[in-house]
Amino acid sequence: MSTNESATASHRDGRDETATERSDRNWTEILQELRVIQTGTQILTGFLLTLAFQTRFTELDQYQVTIYLALVAAAVLATALALTPVSLHRALFARKAKPQLVTASDRLLKVTLVVVSLTLAGTAMLIFDVVAGRPAGVAAGVLAASLAIVLWLVMPALAKKYLTHAHNT
Repeated sequence: MSTNESATASHRDGRDETATERSDRNWTEILQELRVIQTGTQILTGFLLTLAFQTRFTELDQYQVTIYLALVAAAVLATALALTPVSLHRALFARKAKPQLVTASDRLLKVTLVVVSLTLAGTAMLIFDVVAGRPAGVAAGVLAASLAIVLWLVMPALAKKYLTHAHNT
């Protein structure tokens, strides 16, 4: 490793690793995140797909059917997005494109989290709408979306800010 590479790696997070080693480590971390999100999206998609075959499904009004179909589409999209880095890896395997793969997969995971959060909020909205009425459904959807925003956007931003501040002091 060149002195410049070593200094850059050490400056970022104290690790003494080459750019290739960093890409390998980042890819491994992305794979772990993919495993979690793939399982969650597949379970959510499966749950949504089974609803159409339940007896009460015929009792849904047009609004609920529209929300349901949008949720199925979002869940399928989230599942497809979460699986895309795997197909990218297959296509780029052994082409020395791991940094680009890591960057693309990171972006895909961020988009996947947005789609998953919309699907979760919409699912809460639909279930509360069916069980407790439209106002409860809207409240549950807003609450679930707010929770996703706080947990998946605000908390990581605060943690990053805190760690940056702690590191600089």
